[in-house]
Amino acid sequence: MKFLRRKFYIATDEEILNGEATDVYFTRVEKILESAGLKDKKVRAEFHTYGLPKDYSWAIFAGLEEALNVLENHKVDVYALPEGTLFREREPVMLIEGEYYDFALYESIILGILRHYTSIATKTARIKYAAGNKQVLFFGLRSLHPALAPLADRAALIGGADSVSGVLSKKYLGVEPSGTMPHSLMIIVGDQAKAWKLFDENIDESVPRIILVDTFWDERIETELAMKTLGKKLYGVRLDTPSSRRGNFRKIIEEVRWALDLNGFKNVKIIASGGLNEEDINELKDIVDAFGVGTSIAFPPSVDISMDIVEVYENGEWIPRTKRGKLPGAKKIYRCPGFKDQILPWNKSPEKCEDGSEPKLLLKKYIENGKLIEPLPDLKEIRKLVLSQLNELANITF
Repeated sequence: MKFLRRKFYIATDEEILNGEATDVYFTRVEKILESAGLKDKKVRAEFHTYGLPKDYSWAIFAGLEEALNVLENHKVDVYALPEGTLFREREPVMLIEGEYYDFALYESIILGILRHYTSIATKTARIKYAAGNKQVLFFGLRSLHPALAPLADRAALIGGADSVSGVLSKKYLGVEPSGTMPHSLMIIVGDQAKAWKLFDENIDESVPRIILVDTFWDERIETELAMKTLGKKLYGVRLDTPSSRRGNFRKIIEEVRWALDLNGFKNVKIIASGGLNEEDINELKDIVDAFGVGTSIAFPPSVDISMDIVEVYENGEWIPRTKRGKLPGAKKIYRCPGFKDQILPWNKSPEKCEDGSEPKLLLKKYIENGKLIEPLPDLKEIRKLVLSQLNELANITF
């Protein structure tokens, strides 16, 4: 069998848009529908999750822009939550209405986009929620195939990350990457102080002087050396202590903070990184100014969004029909203050909210007969929506 060898085994834009990056059984169902004269069979297909990861009570919907790019110019109508919207189990995040033949090839493609984006954005939002007013820096690109770097950075920013490290994010997202130095600098130079001086002499002054203080010696000792070496230029110290040497990470950080304060460096920030998750952040956020988080965001628990046909158009009317285990019929979500949602059949009106206000319809129509009809927000607007919802969550339990 002949096959195409590539430098990197990734699908091109064209292969995604023309439906090649799909599962083979969707090509087979296309063939069957054509043979059976069912190409014009209209359906409503709903995207939802019937089970969030363990300990999750909500997720953040992300990936909509790319999903719409796939569906644009196909004869379908698309309804969806605005990107960045908080949702829960069984709530529809997107709905496609049209002839199934027109979008059958794209089920796996769209699910892959939505699941990946939503999983990263949701984990980031959980990390940011735990961190509160402390900064979250996404450093997870080394955990991923490089082709996914801009995607991962974008999803993390949607989820509330304060900065990302990917160089391509400036090119594709308009976001200036953050980051100072790797351990390799100190190892190559062979002397921490000399390495830090070289960094200070060669890197633009706009980059904060955040020093890694765990390469060769004890963290407090390296912090004291950093104070002597950089003086008032020292903006922060980062502790990336490996787990094999960490012991009680909090006590190490407390010791570093004591040394900084004792020597008149109260303004110097402490950044913690290295295998952190929500539990670690909750334990450290009172003594840490920022968190560098990589793998737990880059490889998060999967938010398993699935697509199911929920209605079929027959004899001039929509007939609720789906596989067992799923609720038949197209649905809408109406939201009241406090994230009190009503999931209702497509044509049913909601009840008023407890405070007497009218519930907000969450699903918007984005594509009509293949044409994009709703303007898409930029990355900053989506992130702002997520952060506003995280603020609302502070006094809410589901």
